[in-house]
Amino acid sequence: MPSTPILKALTRAGVGPRRSMADAIRSGRVEVNGEVIEDFGHPVDTDMDHILIDKCPIELKPPKLVYLLLHKPRGVLTTTRDDRGRKTVLDILPTKYRQPGLHPIGRLDKDSTGLLLLTNDGDLTHRLAHPRFKHEKEYLISIRARLNPAEKRRLERGIELEDGTTLVAKVKEVHSKPFNYSITLHEGRKRQVRRMFKHLGFEVLALRRIRVGNVLLGDLPEGKLRELTSQEASELII
Repeated sequence: MPSTPILKALTRAGVGPRRSMADAIRSGRVEVNGEVIEDFGHPVDTDMDHILIDKCPIELKPPKLVYLLLHKPRGVLTTTRDDRGRKTVLDILPTKYRQPGLHPIGRLDKDSTGLLLLTNDGDLTHRLAHPRFKHEKEYLISIRARLNPAEKRRLERGIELEDGTTLVAKVKEVHSKPFNYSITLHEGRKRQVRRMFKHLGFEVLALRRIRVGNVLLGDLPEGKLRELTSQEASELII
């Protein structure tokens, strides 16, 4: 009988992101054939076993995996829903892509624009969200001043923020109005780029993500999306 670890089966089926599925297992909310499971590696037969989360039946047959690149506009929230009724990235997708399990990977704050990946592949979400997989994220930023050499070195070597020191980064000057710098990170903390520059006394006036790993935003217009090519998707998954 073929078997798959329960955590992998849930994320692969698009039931939810890896972290939320791990929390569900850890807190005893997942049942397999009537037994509460708290082991991430518990084997399941995705064709035969009866799975419940919070007493609700779960379909483990994997859906068709979807990989989308959206140029997120300013003022749109990077989330699947908002209790205050504000516009989310899912609200601006064509109807054919609004399917259960589709979610954004990582964050772009409301005032930022640029490359945002969306998928129903929980394994890919985990890989891109975890710094140990070293998928670079590159951003264009606009500030009113020019960095001096010491400030540039501090950004590149690591800034001490309230949630810890940032990892090594790459900073370079660019000439692409309104942007005058790019910064490349290997992590994606909440509002990280803005907080790093604020720590040095600079306000980030505009921020656009232009690359995640091998995937480039290119000239995709703001508010538009496209499906990743098979090569782009496979290189992200490796």
